[in-house]
Amino acid sequence: MTKQKVVVAMSGGVDSSVAAALLKQQGYDVTGMMLRLWSEPGKEDSNRCCTPDSMAQARRVAGILEIPFYVVDAKDVFKQTVVQYFLDGYARGETPNPCLLCNRQIRWTFLLNHALALGAEFMATGHYVRMQKAEGGMQNLFRAVDHLKDQSYVLHVLTQEQLKHALFPVGEYPKPEIRRLAVEFGLPTASRADSQDLCFLAGEDYRNFLQRNTPEILQPGDIVTTGGKVVGKHNGLANYTIGQRKGLGVFFPDPLYVITKDTSRNSLIVGAADELGFTELTARDVNWISGEAPKEPFRSLVKIRYSAKAAEAWVSPMEQNQASVRFDRPVRDVTAGQAAVFYQDELMLGGGIILSP
Repeated sequence: MTKQKVVVAMSGGVDSSVAAALLKQQGYDVTGMMLRLWSEPGKEDSNRCCTPDSMAQARRVAGILEIPFYVVDAKDVFKQTVVQYFLDGYARGETPNPCLLCNRQIRWTFLLNHALALGAEFMATGHYVRMQKAEGGMQNLFRAVDHLKDQSYVLHVLTQEQLKHALFPVGEYPKPEIRRLAVEFGLPTASRADSQDLCFLAGEDYRNFLQRNTPEILQPGDIVTTGGKVVGKHNGLANYTIGQRKGLGVFFPDPLYVITKDTSRNSLIVGAADELGFTELTARDVNWISGEAPKEPFRSLVKIRYSAKAAEAWVSPMEQNQASVRFDRPVRDVTAGQAAVFYQDELMLGGGIILSP
Protein backbone atom coordinates (compact mmCIF):
# COMPACT_ATOMS: atom_id res chain seq x y z
CA MET A 1 0.00 0.00 0.00
CA THR A 2 1.38 3.40 -1.02
CA LYS A 3 1.90 5.77 1.88
CA GLN A 4 0.27 9.20 1.73
CA LYS A 5 2.89 11.88 1.24
CA VAL A 6 2.96 14.89 3.59
CA VAL A 7 5.29 17.87 3.76
CA VAL A 8 5.85 19.25 7.27
CA ALA A 9 6.65 22.96 7.54
CA MET A 10 9.60 22.82 9.94
CA SER A 11 10.97 25.73 11.95
CA GLY A 12 13.56 24.11 14.17
CA GLY A 13 11.14 24.32 17.10
CA VAL A 14 9.60 21.60 19.21
CA ASP A 15 6.06 21.80 17.79
CA SER A 16 6.89 21.23 14.11
CA SER A 17 9.50 18.63 15.08
CA VAL A 18 6.95 16.59 17.02
CA ALA A 19 4.41 17.09 14.22
CA ALA A 20 6.86 15.43 11.82
CA ALA A 21 7.57 12.60 14.28
CA LEU A 22 3.88 11.94 14.94
CA LEU A 23 3.05 11.80 11.24
CA LYS A 24 5.88 9.38 10.54
CA GLN A 25 4.68 7.25 13.43
CA GLN A 26 1.19 7.28 11.91
CA GLY A 27 2.54 5.85 8.66
CA TYR A 28 2.81 8.88 6.40
CA ASP A 29 5.63 9.41 3.89
CA VAL A 30 7.06 12.55 5.54
CA THR A 31 9.27 15.26 4.05
CA GLY A 32 10.53 18.24 6.04
CA MET A 33 10.56 21.66 4.41
CA MET A 34 11.77 24.95 5.86
CA LEU A 35 11.37 28.49 4.57
CA ARG A 36 14.29 30.86 4.34
CA LEU A 37 12.68 34.23 5.10
CA TRP A 38 13.87 37.79 4.62
CA SER A 39 15.93 39.50 7.30
CA GLU A 40 17.44 42.96 7.38
CA PRO A 41 21.03 42.89 6.11
CA GLY A 42 23.33 41.94 8.96
CA LYS A 43 20.51 40.47 11.09
CA GLU A 44 20.24 37.07 9.42
CA ASP A 45 21.38 35.33 12.60
CA SER A 46 18.54 36.89 14.58
CA ASN A 47 15.44 36.14 12.47
CA ARG A 48 13.36 34.03 14.84
CA CYS A 49 12.03 31.72 12.12
CA CYS A 50 15.12 30.77 10.17
CA THR A 51 18.40 31.48 11.95
CA PRO A 52 21.30 29.22 11.00
CA ASP A 53 20.80 27.52 14.37
CA SER A 54 17.09 26.90 13.70
CA MET A 55 17.92 25.50 10.29
CA ALA A 56 20.58 23.23 11.78
CA GLN A 57 18.10 22.01 14.42
CA ALA A 58 15.45 21.25 11.80
CA ARG A 59 17.99 19.41 9.65
CA ARG A 60 19.14 17.44 12.70
CA VAL A 61 15.56 16.45 13.54
CA ALA A 62 15.01 15.33 9.95
CA GLY A 63 18.16 13.22 10.22
CA ILE A 64 16.96 11.56 13.43
CA LEU A 65 13.56 10.85 11.88
CA GLU A 66 15.22 9.71 8.65
CA ILE A 67 13.11 11.96 6.44
CA PRO A 68 14.17 14.17 3.50
CA PHE A 69 14.68 17.85 4.30
CA TYR A 70 14.62 20.85 1.97
CA VAL A 71 15.05 24.59 2.41
CA VAL A 72 12.91 26.84 0.22
CA ASP A 73 13.99 30.41 -0.49
CA ALA A 74 11.06 32.74 0.27
CA LYS A 75 13.03 35.91 1.02
CA ASP A 76 11.67 38.03 -1.84
CA VAL A 77 8.01 37.01 -1.62
CA PHE A 78 8.11 37.39 2.18
CA LYS A 79 9.54 40.90 2.00
CA GLN A 80 7.19 42.01 -0.77
CA THR A 81 4.07 40.71 0.96
CA VAL A 82 4.46 40.32 4.72
CA VAL A 83 7.05 42.99 5.55
CA GLN A 84 5.48 45.51 3.20
CA TYR A 85 2.06 44.79 4.71
CA PHE A 86 3.53 45.53 8.14
CA LEU A 87 4.99 48.86 6.99
CA ASP A 88 1.88 49.88 5.05
CA GLY A 89 -0.37 49.07 8.02
CA TYR A 90 1.51 51.42 10.32
CA ALA A 91 1.47 54.08 7.61
CA ARG A 92 -2.35 53.84 7.67
CA GLY A 93 -2.41 54.30 11.43
CA GLU A 94 -3.18 50.61 12.09
CA THR A 95 -1.44 48.04 14.27
CA PRO A 96 -1.06 45.26 11.70
CA ASN A 97 -0.70 41.57 12.49
CA PRO A 98 1.67 40.28 9.78
CA CYS A 99 1.36 36.69 11.05
CA LEU A 100 -2.11 36.59 9.48
CA LEU A 101 -0.80 37.46 6.03
CA CYS A 102 2.18 35.15 6.48
CA ASN A 103 -0.14 32.23 7.12
CA ARG A 104 -2.37 33.10 4.18
CA GLN A 105 0.23 34.00 1.56
CA ILE A 106 3.52 32.42 2.61
CA ARG A 107 2.80 29.25 4.55
CA TRP A 108 -0.55 28.22 3.09
CA THR A 109 -0.07 29.46 -0.48
CA PHE A 110 3.65 29.71 -1.35
CA LEU A 111 4.84 26.74 0.73
CA LEU A 112 1.72 24.66 0.10
CA ASN A 113 2.25 25.06 -3.65
CA HIS A 114 5.82 23.78 -3.23
CA ALA A 115 4.52 20.80 -1.26
CA LEU A 116 1.91 19.96 -3.90
CA ALA A 117 4.52 20.32 -6.65
CA LEU A 118 6.57 17.66 -4.83
CA GLY A 119 3.62 15.30 -5.13
CA ALA A 120 2.46 15.69 -1.53
CA GLU A 121 -1.22 15.27 -0.72
CA PHE A 122 -0.95 17.17 2.56
CA MET A 123 1.02 19.87 4.32
CA ALA A 124 1.32 19.88 8.10
CA THR A 125 2.37 22.55 10.56
CA GLY A 126 2.98 22.70 14.30
CA HIS A 127 0.00 24.98 14.90
CA TYR A 128 -2.14 24.32 17.97
CA VAL A 129 -5.55 23.88 16.37
CA ARG A 130 -7.91 20.96 15.74
CA MET A 131 -9.53 20.09 12.43
CA GLN A 132 -12.46 17.76 11.88
CA LYS A 133 -14.30 16.76 8.72
CA ALA A 134 -18.03 17.46 8.75
CA GLU A 135 -20.81 15.96 6.65
CA GLY A 136 -20.32 16.71 2.97
CA GLY A 137 -16.55 16.77 3.35
CA MET A 138 -16.24 20.31 4.77
CA GLN A 139 -13.34 20.83 7.15
CA ASN A 140 -14.06 22.60 10.44
CA LEU A 141 -11.47 24.24 12.66
CA PHE A 142 -11.69 24.05 16.44
CA ARG A 143 -9.66 25.54 19.25
CA ALA A 144 -6.74 23.43 20.40
CA VAL A 145 -7.01 21.14 23.43
CA ASP A 146 -4.49 23.47 25.11
CA HIS A 147 -6.37 26.79 25.20
CA LEU A 148 -3.26 28.61 26.42
CA LYS A 149 -1.46 27.66 23.20
CA ASP A 150 -4.46 27.75 20.85
CA GLN A 151 -3.54 29.31 17.47
CA SER A 152 -6.88 29.13 15.69
CA TYR A 153 -6.96 32.95 15.77
CA VAL A 154 -4.15 33.26 13.19
CA LEU A 155 -5.63 30.51 11.00
CA HIS A 156 -9.00 32.17 10.41
CA VAL A 157 -7.59 33.14 6.99
CA LEU A 158 -7.64 29.57 5.62
CA THR A 159 -10.00 28.41 2.89
CA GLN A 160 -11.59 25.02 2.35
CA GLU A 161 -9.25 24.45 -0.61
CA GLN A 162 -6.24 24.93 1.68
CA LEU A 163 -7.76 22.95 4.56
CA LYS A 164 -8.35 19.87 2.42
CA HIS A 165 -4.55 19.59 2.20
CA ALA A 166 -3.90 20.52 5.86
CA LEU A 167 -2.87 18.46 8.88
CA PHE A 168 -2.38 19.80 12.43
CA PRO A 169 -0.97 16.90 14.48
CA VAL A 170 -0.18 18.76 17.73
CA GLY A 171 -3.56 20.42 18.29
CA GLU A 172 -4.89 17.40 20.16
CA TYR A 173 -2.15 17.63 22.83
CA PRO A 174 -1.34 20.02 25.69
CA LYS A 175 2.04 21.69 25.32
CA PRO A 176 3.75 19.78 28.18
CA GLU A 177 2.77 16.53 26.44
CA ILE A 178 4.38 17.77 23.20
CA ARG A 179 7.64 18.37 25.06
CA ARG A 180 7.38 14.93 26.65
CA LEU A 181 6.84 13.38 23.22
CA ALA A 182 9.88 15.22 21.89
CA VAL A 183 11.98 13.59 24.60
CA GLU A 184 10.41 10.22 23.84
CA PHE A 185 11.23 10.61 20.14
CA GLY A 186 14.79 11.65 21.04
CA LEU A 187 14.49 15.08 19.44
CA PRO A 188 16.99 17.82 20.35
CA THR A 189 14.25 20.48 20.22
CA ALA A 190 12.48 19.11 23.34
CA SER A 191 13.55 22.00 25.59
CA ARG A 192 13.82 24.70 22.93
CA ALA A 193 12.08 27.91 24.00
CA ASP A 194 8.97 29.08 22.14
CA SER A 195 9.38 32.02 19.76
CA GLN A 196 7.02 34.87 20.62
CA ASP A 197 8.07 37.92 18.60
CA LEU A 198 7.68 38.76 14.93
CA CYS A 199 10.47 36.90 13.21
CA PHE A 200 11.81 39.74 11.04
CA LEU A 201 12.10 42.13 13.99
CA ALA A 202 14.95 39.94 15.23
CA GLY A 203 13.96 40.45 18.86
CA GLU A 204 14.03 44.25 18.89
CA ASP A 205 11.33 46.88 19.32
CA TYR A 206 9.17 47.38 16.23
CA ARG A 207 9.66 51.16 16.53
CA ASN A 208 13.35 50.83 15.71
CA PHE A 209 12.47 48.74 12.65
CA LEU A 210 10.02 51.41 11.47
CA GLN A 211 12.55 54.17 12.07
CA ARG A 212 15.06 52.45 9.79
CA ASN A 213 12.63 51.35 7.08
CA THR A 214 9.88 54.00 6.95
CA PRO A 215 11.08 57.07 8.89
CA GLU A 216 8.70 59.24 6.85
CA ILE A 217 5.65 57.88 8.72
CA LEU A 218 7.03 58.96 12.10
CA GLN A 219 5.98 62.60 11.83
CA PRO A 220 5.35 64.53 15.08
CA GLY A 221 1.85 65.84 15.73
CA ASP A 222 -0.65 66.88 18.38
CA ILE A 223 -1.93 64.81 21.26
CA VAL A 224 -5.60 65.76 21.56
CA THR A 225 -8.25 64.79 24.10
CA THR A 226 -11.57 63.38 22.91
CA GLY A 227 -12.96 66.78 23.86
CA GLY A 228 -10.66 68.52 21.36
CA LYS A 229 -8.05 69.98 23.72
CA VAL A 230 -4.41 69.84 22.62
CA VAL A 231 -2.42 68.53 25.59
CA GLY A 232 0.94 67.66 24.09
CA LYS A 233 2.99 66.41 21.13
CA HIS A 234 3.55 62.87 19.89
CA ASN A 235 6.61 61.70 17.98
CA GLY A 236 4.83 59.62 15.31
CA LEU A 237 1.50 57.77 15.50
CA ALA A 238 3.15 54.42 14.86
CA ASN A 239 4.99 54.72 18.17
CA TYR A 240 1.76 54.32 20.15
CA THR A 241 -0.76 51.55 20.75
CA ILE A 242 -4.45 51.66 21.61
CA GLY A 243 -4.92 51.58 25.38
CA GLN A 244 -1.40 52.85 26.10
CA ARG A 245 -1.07 54.99 29.23
CA LYS A 246 2.62 55.22 30.03
CA GLY A 247 5.10 57.12 27.91
CA LEU A 248 2.71 59.75 26.55
CA GLY A 249 4.72 62.61 28.05
CA VAL A 250 1.53 64.48 28.92
CA PHE A 251 0.82 66.23 32.23
CA PHE A 252 -2.88 66.11 33.00
CA PRO A 253 -4.96 65.97 36.21
CA ASP A 254 -6.30 62.48 35.38
CA PRO A 255 -4.63 59.48 33.70
CA LEU A 256 -4.91 59.55 29.91
CA TYR A 257 -5.00 56.58 27.54
CA VAL A 258 -4.64 56.30 23.78
CA ILE A 259 -8.19 55.99 22.44
CA THR A 260 -7.54 56.09 18.68
CA LYS A 261 -5.35 57.61 15.96
CA ASP A 262 -6.56 60.30 13.55
CA THR A 263 -4.29 59.82 10.53
CA SER A 264 -6.03 62.57 8.52
CA ARG A 265 -4.86 65.13 11.09
CA ASN A 266 -1.84 63.17 12.35
CA SER A 267 -3.33 63.43 15.83
CA LEU A 268 -3.16 61.02 18.73
CA ILE A 269 -6.54 60.97 20.46
CA VAL A 270 -6.44 60.37 24.21
CA GLY A 271 -9.06 60.13 26.91
CA ALA A 272 -10.09 58.62 30.22
CA ALA A 273 -10.11 54.87 30.91
CA ASP A 274 -13.88 54.64 30.55
CA GLU A 275 -13.58 55.96 26.97
CA LEU A 276 -11.52 52.94 25.89
CA GLY A 277 -14.48 50.64 25.53
CA PHE A 278 -16.21 50.09 22.18
CA THR A 279 -19.49 48.28 21.71
CA GLU A 280 -19.25 47.99 17.92
CA LEU A 281 -16.68 47.36 15.21
CA THR A 282 -16.57 46.57 11.52
CA ALA A 283 -14.23 43.96 10.03
CA ARG A 284 -13.04 43.88 6.41
CA ASP A 285 -11.66 41.05 4.26
CA VAL A 286 -13.71 38.56 6.25
CA ASN A 287 -12.96 34.91 5.56
CA TRP A 288 -15.58 32.32 6.50
CA ILE A 289 -14.03 28.91 7.13
CA SER A 290 -17.06 27.21 5.57
CA GLY A 291 -16.54 29.22 2.38
CA GLU A 292 -19.96 30.84 2.72
CA ALA A 293 -21.13 33.79 4.80
CA PRO A 294 -24.03 33.08 7.20
CA LYS A 295 -27.35 34.37 5.90
CA GLU A 296 -28.45 35.93 9.20
CA PRO A 297 -26.85 37.67 12.20
CA PHE A 298 -25.67 35.16 14.80
CA ARG A 299 -24.45 34.99 18.37
CA SER A 300 -20.71 34.56 18.72
CA LEU A 301 -17.69 34.78 20.96
CA VAL A 302 -15.33 37.30 19.38
CA LYS A 303 -11.60 37.68 19.98
CA ILE A 304 -10.10 41.05 18.98
CA ARG A 305 -6.47 40.04 19.60
CA TYR A 306 -4.57 36.79 19.73
CA SER A 307 -4.25 36.96 23.52
CA ALA A 308 -7.61 38.65 24.23
CA LYS A 309 -10.42 36.97 26.09
CA ALA A 310 -13.36 36.22 23.79
CA ALA A 311 -16.35 38.53 24.29
CA GLU A 312 -20.01 37.78 23.61
CA ALA A 313 -21.49 39.61 20.64
CA TRP A 314 -23.87 39.64 17.70
CA VAL A 315 -22.10 39.26 14.34
CA SER A 316 -23.85 40.44 11.18
CA PRO A 317 -22.39 39.53 7.76
CA MET A 318 -22.31 42.46 5.33
CA GLU A 319 -21.64 42.98 1.63
CA GLN A 320 -18.10 43.31 0.23
CA ASN A 321 -16.67 40.68 2.61
CA GLN A 322 -17.34 42.76 5.71
CA ALA A 323 -19.05 42.02 9.01
CA SER A 324 -20.30 44.17 11.85
CA VAL A 325 -19.86 43.14 15.47
CA ARG A 326 -22.02 44.44 18.33
CA PHE A 327 -20.71 43.45 21.75
CA ASP A 328 -22.96 42.83 24.73
CA ARG A 329 -20.66 45.00 26.84
CA PRO A 330 -17.98 47.55 25.91
CA VAL A 331 -14.67 45.94 24.91
CA ARG A 332 -11.36 47.69 25.54
CA ASP A 333 -8.45 48.10 23.14
CA VAL A 334 -10.28 47.53 19.84
CA THR A 335 -7.42 48.16 17.40
CA ALA A 336 -7.52 48.74 13.66
CA GLY A 337 -5.32 46.23 11.84
CA GLN A 338 -5.82 43.39 14.30
CA ALA A 339 -8.30 40.61 13.55
CA ALA A 340 -11.78 40.03 14.94
CA VAL A 341 -12.26 36.25 14.97
CA PHE A 342 -15.61 34.57 15.52
CA TYR A 343 -16.27 31.43 17.58
CA GLN A 344 -19.22 29.33 18.65
CA ASP A 345 -17.98 27.38 21.65
CA GLU A 346 -14.85 25.58 20.36
CA LEU A 347 -15.69 25.98 16.65
CA MET A 348 -13.92 28.82 14.82
CA LEU A 349 -16.15 30.31 12.13
CA GLY A 350 -13.85 32.87 10.52
CA GLY A 351 -12.82 36.47 10.95
CA GLY A 352 -11.57 39.68 9.37
CA ILE A 353 -9.40 42.74 9.89
CA ILE A 354 -10.73 45.44 12.21
CA LEU A 355 -11.39 48.82 10.62
CA SER A 356 -10.86 52.02 12.61
CA PRO A 357 -13.57 52.20 15.31
